Formats: sequence, C-alpha cells, structure tokens
Amino acid sequence: MTWDPTQYLKFAGERLRPAVDLLARIPLVASPNDVLRVVDLGCGAGNLSPLIQQRWPQAALTGVDSSAAMLEKARQDYPAATFVQADIATWRPDSPVDLLYSNAALHWLPDHDTLIPGLLECLKPGGWLAIQMPRNFGAPSHTCIVDAIELGPWRARLEPHLRRRPVAEPQAYWRLLHERTASLEIWETEYMQVLSGANPVAEYTKGTWLKQFLDRLEEPERSAFEADYRQRVAAAYPKEDDGRTLFPFRRLFILAQKPL
Repeated sequence: MTWDPTQYLKFAGERLRPAVDLLARIPLVASPNDVLRVVDLGCGAGNLSPLIQQRWPQAALTGVDSSAAMLEKARQDYPAATFVQADIATWRPDSPVDLLYSNAALHWLPDHDTLIPGLLECLKPGGWLAIQMPRNFGAPSHTCIVDAIELGPWRARLEPHLRRRPVAEPQAYWRLLHERTASLEIWETEYMQVLSGANPVAEYTKGTWLKQFLDRLEEPERSAFEADYRQRVAAAYPKEDDGRTLFPFRRLFILAQKPL
C-alpha cells in the first residue's frame, strides 16, 4: 500500500487528538542531563515530532515508517528528528530505548500476541510502551467497506485482504501483558468528531483503511468501487442541520511499563 500525505493530513487535527491524549499520559521523567531515547513507530509524516520534542527536549527522537512519501515530508518539516524507512513489523532499535510510542500504526499488523510483547523487549528496564490503535471497525465507516467488497464484482480480488477484527478487545491485551509489565493501563475513548465538507467520512477513510483496497484495483473498477462505498457511507452518516457530519470514532490505548 502506498500512502498519500496530502489525503492523510486532510484530517490532521482529528487524527492528532488521540495521539496528544496518549502523550500526556506517559509518566516518563528524566533529569536535565539525561538523553532519552524515544522511538515513534509508524511515525507517518512526522507531525508528532514537535510535540514529543516539546515534552522531552533532551530526547533523541527516531521516527520509523515504511512509507517513503510520508518520510520525505517528515524530513522536510522536522529536521531535528531522525527518520528511518523500515518495516515496522520487524524493525528493532540497536539498543534498548526509554519510550516506544506508536500512534495509529499497529492495527495494520497481524499477530499482536507476538508483536506487542516483542516491543516490550525493546525497552530499557523501567521504560514505557505507549500504543494507540483505532477500534472502529464495527462502525459504518468500516462495515460499509466490507459491504462494498462483498456485494461487488471485485469481491474475489479484495475479500482475501479483508481483516474484519484487526484490533482485539481490551481484555485480550490485558491478559497478554499484565504479567509482563510493572504498570499497565488500558482504556478506550470514543471521540465525537465533527467533520465538514462533502461526504467527509469517505474522505477520512480514503486516507487510511479504504486506500489499501483502492490500490488493488485498476480503472474503471477503482472508481466504481469508491463510488459504491461513498454512496453507502454517505447514507450512514447524514449531515446535521448545520451541514456538518458527526463521526464517532473509538480508539484503544495501551500504556505499559517494563519491569525494572
């Protein structure tokens, strides 16, 4: 899948809010002379870099992402950080880090039972793992993608790539992590996003979950599939009297500390 920074950042404010909320909950503290090692795993266009550097000015920040287009923008906009192009499923730091932060990235990857404990192993003793993942896959924004795939002539090509539950229930992550951690918090927040524009939920998902399926089709099927989805999702999220659209979006948060 290729990423389009312009499409993704159309809703930068809405996408940033959960990231900021998670950042505020991380109790990482350092003395003025310490150089913290912080990794932003799945950093995208790097738009969290200034917030991380503001929170920990002494940190050596590394952003890791697989998208060359996203990293090109990140390097242009945030030259104080280091950015590495790599597969976030397999990338590991060369030595343990103080904080491994991942915002809206790990839901793209399978095998969380192995992946997330492996990320804990990348931390220094007492280090922190902070994860945010969308858990909105049962909402119309995402079920309309499933419907458009299953009821269309492209079903045979797209259905094998469907992952209906890429993020588990919160209880599953607690059972996975509570015996491996010194401190563990898991919570969910549903954000009431108020969007503007024509069919904004379709525009929102086109920057993320929908795009992987659009990329697998050639014209004219690509446009036909997108039109089918847009019709379904517009009906699921009608405009309010003031012309804006309400888009509730659930997020899952995990904040875990490695034992000393």
